[in-house]
Formats: sequence, C-alpha cells, structure tokens
Amino acid sequence: MSDLFFDKETEEYEERRRQRNARREEHLRQQREREKKLRRYMIIAGAAAGATILIVIAVIVFIAVGKHKRATAADKTAEIVSKVEKLAEESDGEDPREELYEEGEEVDINQDSSSPAMTELSEEEIEKIKEEEAAALTTGEGVPELNTTVDADTRSVAAGVDSGYAILISISDNKVVEEKNSHTKMYPASMTKVMTVLVAAEHLQGEQHLDDIFTMTQAIEGFSYENGCSNVGFSPGERIRVEDLFYGTILPSGADAAMGLAEYTAGDQESFVAMMNEKLDELGLSETSHFTNCVGLYNDEHYTTAADMAVIMNAAINNPLCLQILSQHTYTTTATSYHPQGILVSNWFLRRIEDKQATGVVLCGKTGYVKESLNCAVSYGKSDDGNGYICCTGYAHGGWTAIHDHVKIYTGEFDPELYQKTLAGDDVVEETGDIEGEE
Repeated sequence: MSDLFFDKETEEYEERRRQRNARREEHLRQQREREKKLRRYMIIAGAAAGATILIVIAVIVFIAVGKHKRATAADKTAEIVSKVEKLAEESDGEDPREELYEEGEEVDINQDSSSPAMTELSEEEIEKIKEEEAAALTTGEGVPELNTTVDADTRSVAAGVDSGYAILISISDNKVVEEKNSHTKMYPASMTKVMTVLVAAEHLQGEQHLDDIFTMTQAIEGFSYENGCSNVGFSPGERIRVEDLFYGTILPSGADAAMGLAEYTAGDQESFVAMMNEKLDELGLSETSHFTNCVGLYNDEHYTTAADMAVIMNAAINNPLCLQILSQHTYTTTATSYHPQGILVSNWFLRRIEDKQATGVVLCGKTGYVKESLNCAVSYGKSDDGNGYICCTGYAHGGWTAIHDHVKIYTGEFDPELYQKTLAGDDVVEETGDIEGEE
C-alpha cells in the first residue's frame, strides 16, 4: 500500500508540475504576443506620424514652388508684352513677334529658363557618388570595403606574439597596420561562425524572424556529439527561438545552435554552405577562402586567411544584428519546458580579454580551435581616441596565448610606450585552463 500511495503522490506531483510548466509557457507566449503587438503599434504610429510630416512638408514646398513659378512667369509675360507693344509701334504691319528672336535660333518653349543646364559627370565624380552611396548603406561600425593590402608602411606584428598568422587593420585609416603571414592559407575553426551568423542575418531580415521557433533535431545533436563540438545544451525536440540560435552560435560557440540556424535559414546544411560561399564571392574572397560547413570542423577544403577573416568580421560589424550578438558578453536563452530558467551563455573571449586590456577596449570577438589550426581569434576593438581596428590571429599554442596575442597587438598600436614597459617587465603570466570547448 505504501508503494501505491507513493506512486500516486508522485503522479499527482508530476501532474501539478506539468500544469505549472504549461501555465508558465502560456504566460511567456502571451507576454511575447503583447511585446510583438506593442512593437507593431509603435512602428505603425511612427510610420503614420512620419507620413503626416512628409505630406505637410510636401504641401508647403508645392505651394512655395507654385508661387515662385507663377511670379516668374508673370514677370516674363509682362516683359514680352512690353517688347511686343514697342515693336508694334515701330513695325510696318509685319508681325512684330518675329523680331523677338534672331534668325535660325531654335527655342524650346517648354524649357524652364530658371533651371541650370545639366552637365555630364566625370568618372571621378561618378565614383565619388558610388562611394557616398555605399557609405550611406553602412549601418554598423565597419567600412564599406576593407583594405587588406600590405604596403611599405605595414609593420611586422608586435614582438612576443606567438600566433603564426596575424593582421591588424585600422578601420579609421582603412589600411593594414601590422601583419604576419596574413595572406597565407589557414584553417578558421569556429571563427567560421562569424560567417554563419552574417549569412543568416542577411537572409532573415526583419524582427519577426527572431521570434520564430526552430525545433532541435536528434540528427543535429548526434552529429555535434560525434564530432566533439561545443554546444549550447539544447535538447532534441526542444522548441527554440531563432534569436537564441544566433546568440548560441557565437557566445558559447554552439554547434547545435549554428546547425539549427543554418537549417532554419536555408532548409538544409548543404544549401546554407552554398550561401556562405556565395557571400565569400560577394566579398571578393572566393579565390583564397572556401567553406564546407557552418560550424568550423576541419576539412582541407575549409580554409581562409587572416586577412580574409578580417574582411568577414568587417562585414559582420556592419550588420546591426551581428554587431549586437558579437559584442554581447552574456545572454540567457528563452525559457522552455526543457530549460525553465533558460540557459546562461557567455563569450569568454570578451569577458577575459577586458581584464587584460590596459588601453583601448575590445568590443567584439570570436575564437576557434581545431588541432590543425590551433587557437585562433578575430576581434574588433577601439583605441581610447575612438579609432576602430580589426585583429585576426591564428595558430597560437593555447587559448590564453591567443588572448594575450590580441592584447599585445592592440597595446603595441594603442600605446607603444606602455607595451615596451610591459615587455621589459615581462609580467605576462600564462593562465591555464580552456577558454571554451571549441571543436
């Protein structure tokens, strides 16, 4: 009997727990609906107010222009009538209007003499207009087209940098400041996920996609487990918001999130990888970079260069959603029946480099590791005077070494005197421990 009583209590407890979870899910759903309606109403109200203002301005301009044209036309008419009357007095019965124009002169009666004549633009002027239009489309922190050309002014990377590949580009000047084998083939590992979120963000424009739901599959979880990938911790069958897939791809470098995001965007992994390579071609990188997966798993045909990764990061920080995700230190996923409190994830690169950076600030970053690439990282930082820089390194012997290499490169550029003192003091201590479970 005691066993039956215990089973009954357990069953009742489980039933109450399921009811509580159901109520919690319903509450969260209603809250999201209210937030979506509020955003929709705000957008509609803002659009209506903007349209009203534009209509009022257009009416005022129309009235002003009409008055000006009528006044100008009246003045011209009066002038012509005066000339006609004067010539009529002097003529011998011929039509005096013929004498108003010189012989052979063609007159366009529809031409507005107040409008300046159009002149043909030079190639330099056309190119400048195109540059201005491209700059106007830039909504983030980067430049329309990042320059990765090494010239006579480019320095070797700061002394003491362990990474075999490195590049530092000044966004403000759009030129390579320092480099080391920056155009040599390397394997990007999880830095690949910067391209993953960029391609997804560009194909999923609009906030409505962020609230859409993707159901995690057993196939994704099995593939991630078999390949030893780092994960967010989603479960097969779990219904996940697309926004959580974006953050899960970058902060904990989750392969489960990246693959889910790819399938939601393109329908399957192969189609999404094709989109990634199309983006490489659009960025002018198809001859030196090629991707075979959205996660960063090693494949001899999955390669890039430090310079190309800098270009990809520049494109990412030009996208508002990617900029927001790449600069997030911590994030909690939406509560589900599998994870009622959500899952707290962190960008450990950003959280740890901020304690080491004595000058300037690193705003965005993504690390990676496979044994063929060792530790690599790409980041976006700003000096204390507000100038922007993109740094990419690869083949560092340790996760903390990759962090210290970025600190050294940034400090060497931001404050050379401080960096020389740091080298002289030799006070850089190598911490132990993994940065994250990169694949």
